[in-house]
This record gives sequence, C-alpha cells and structure tokens, in this order.
Amino acid sequence: MNLGFGILIFVLGLVIGLVIGFFVARNSMKSYLAKNPPISEEMMKSMMMSMGQKPSQKKLNQMMAQMKQQSEQSQKK
Repeated sequence: MNLGFGILIFVLGLVIGLVIGFFVARNSMKSYLAKNPPISEEMMKSMMMSMGQKPSQKKLNQMMAQMKQQSEQSQKK
C-alpha cells in the first residue's frame, strides 16, 4: 500500500511540476517577444525595397505602430 501511495504522489508531483513549468515558460516567452519583436524597422525597410516600394520613415513608423497595436490586442484576448 505504501509503494502505491508513493508512486501516486510522485506522478502527481510530476504532473503538477510540468503544468507549472509550462505556464512559467509561456509567460516568459510572451514577455520576451513583447520586449524584442522578431521584426525590426531595418527588416521592414529591406522587405519594402525588395517589393519595389520606397520606404519612407513615416510609412515605417506607421507599420511598426500597427504591429504594436495588433500585439497588444492579441494579449488582451
């Protein structure tokens, strides 16, 4: 009986640890991506140039603001 109870406690602790670890890792990745977005202004500028558009600073600022707004909206949901 003690062996079965010990195994149950071990498995239960393992499952709880995995769930807590998942949520901590998820939260840390969300905050990291919010602070360091994967696309920078330089990357957008080169993308626009490759598409044949002339990137102006106003257009780049507008696109960055839209990306920031979309990320904030997705975090609220």
